[in-house]
Amino acid sequence: MRPTFAALALLAATATAQAQSPAPREGWSVHPTEKDYQTLVDAVKSAAGTQQLGVVTQAGPTAAAASRGVTIPGNQVIGLFNNVYAVRILGLSSAAMIEAPIRMYVTENPDGSATLSYKTPSHIFSPYMDEGGDDLAAAAAELDAKFDAVAKAAVQ
Repeated sequence: MRPTFAALALLAATATAQAQSPAPREGWSVHPTEKDYQTLVDAVKSAAGTQQLGVVTQAGPTAAAASRGVTIPGNQVIGLFNNVYAVRILGLSSAAMIEAPIRMYVTENPDGSATLSYKTPSHIFSPYMDEGGDDLAAAAAELDAKFDAVAKAAVQ
């Protein structure tokens, strides 16, 4: 029984190590680049400030996996936040605030390049539109433009 568990654990680790960047899907914006992983992470963080978005969270399994002796491709989620929008959206739908911060996702590809992906704010806030109405839709559209600008700047 133990050898089977060990084999499954090895397969799981191998599958994780070969993880691919997210494929395009509804509500997502996916930007493959020629930039390497760390350069793209740094570019996202730099571009966020130009759109008055603060980097408030950064999380990813890459460093923790390395500390356990497991090598996986670069993988980081970067949470972006703007308090003016937060207060505005909170006034429209308290439930919608569970979505803050809105995240951008940088993944390293097998060839050493990196991909930037994120769910669009309008997609993220769509479940709350009945509660937040046109004002929430307007805030989400404004955030769509900000996140699009961050992505365009970061991938250049």
